[in-house]
Amino acid sequence: MNDFRLQCDALVIGCGIAGSLAALTLAEENLDVILITAGDSLTSGNTRLAQGGIVYRNENDDPRILEKDIMTAGWKHNYARAVRFLARRGPEVLKEVFLEKYRIPFNQRKPGDWYLTREGGHTLPRILYCDDHTGQNIIDVLSAEVTKHPNIRVLTKRTAVDLLTTQHHARHLDFKYSLSNECVGAYVFNQERGAVETILSKYTLLATGGIGQIYLHTTNTPGSIGSGLVMAFRAGARLMNCEYVQFHPTTLFGGAKRGERRFLVSEAVRGEGAVLVDAKGEAFMKRYDSRADLAPRDIVTRAIMDEMLISGDDCVYLDVSRVKQDVRKRFPTIYEHCRTIGVDMCKDLVPVVPAAHYFCGGIQVDTRGRTTLDRLYAAGECSCTGLHGANRLASTSLLEGMLWGYTAGKDIAARAARSAELSRKLKDSIPEWVSEGNKHNEDPALISQDWSNIRNTMWNYVGVVRTSDRLKRAFTDLRKLTKDLQDFYKETAICKPVIDLFHGSQAAYIITLAALRDTETKGCHYRVD
Repeated sequence: MNDFRLQCDALVIGCGIAGSLAALTLAEENLDVILITAGDSLTSGNTRLAQGGIVYRNENDDPRILEKDIMTAGWKHNYARAVRFLARRGPEVLKEVFLEKYRIPFNQRKPGDWYLTREGGHTLPRILYCDDHTGQNIIDVLSAEVTKHPNIRVLTKRTAVDLLTTQHHARHLDFKYSLSNECVGAYVFNQERGAVETILSKYTLLATGGIGQIYLHTTNTPGSIGSGLVMAFRAGARLMNCEYVQFHPTTLFGGAKRGERRFLVSEAVRGEGAVLVDAKGEAFMKRYDSRADLAPRDIVTRAIMDEMLISGDDCVYLDVSRVKQDVRKRFPTIYEHCRTIGVDMCKDLVPVVPAAHYFCGGIQVDTRGRTTLDRLYAAGECSCTGLHGANRLASTSLLEGMLWGYTAGKDIAARAARSAELSRKLKDSIPEWVSEGNKHNEDPALISQDWSNIRNTMWNYVGVVRTSDRLKRAFTDLRKLTKDLQDFYKETAICKPVIDLFHGSQAAYIITLAALRDTETKGCHYRVD
């Protein structure tokens, strides 16, 4: 086998909380694992940006209370089985894996006595945290464990291009005539070599994260362009709830250059007592919801947008003066970042605006992470477990990523122990990547303009508030752009900017089409017509 062709038991695409924990779970079951990331390190994804915390349990808590909170935030569009699974099994796995095994340094009064905070939509405090850099602490520990595990090969600067399936890629007619279709790996672009590698795998897990970067304003990292969503769609896996894109109500206004990721001001700040106010210093959330500043995110986001529309102001503000703790110690990362734009959280109002934050839909999976395409799994934000329904409850995403990453790893390991290796006939039948295009016309100006079109279209027409006319315009514009990019993709020599643009345009089209088809207002999908 040449060095452009690799083999493994399990291929994990993505290195956040879901991908890293899945890889570790598989490796500990003695499977040969390849984990790829488009970044140059294992800490380049969205997990490190999670500030608030991860849902655990309060001594006065009950799984049924958490279930009710999740269902209420999700507008009862949730998959009840997934909600029950997380509410009951999630805290158990967290205790086993994060508290006892990997010893994530969550804040505690004394050993075993954990600080718990409350966020919007939660009935009581049940969220573990590491100051305001919980995700960073989690991924630092997991990435260190992944790096030193002998059963995991980490391949950085690798961008997945397409999934390999038996019906579409295998040349032998036996596989084309077969009624069953299976995922057997992926074509992966090696950025340093400038060439596509073929990775054959018994099982493949997508953990590619979210879609925020297809919007003009987002909290997400540059790689969050919906690549996993698009690859699964092209391979024939079923998608679900793609119209539900959550906008975080409070990202820092000011400091970010055009196109840069917006800095998140955690919901935990409001959980500790901060209040949203207008330019006059007047609180407004009670006019919109009885839960006021601790209402679910979709409600808070729309309230802020309404206030900005009424006042004509560019932002609203967080009044942090009611937070009882020392904000410099409780929220050190946020405090220091605010200082870079001349805002002192201890004395000043903090200017905030909404931005695209979390994808509640994705690749449909069951409680084991299995998709509708055999041998393909998905976990984390690229998947749709049904947990979030039409709107995500705060701090459930890290728990979901942890639980489904762990569960998918266990399920793959159990299946791998019972299944044979990929047959020689199948492996020989999968061809190397053949690039149709040879023109080196990846003009940065063209690519930048196409991205600008995608992001502005999604922000203006498929954003917080949607109408039939806006969605139709977005659909028409994106359909033409996607067709043009298909032709461009075929003519151009493959490279990462072109792959990303192709995936981003397809993801935008998929989400727009789902939003256009769903005429019912619910949660994150808010239509005013």
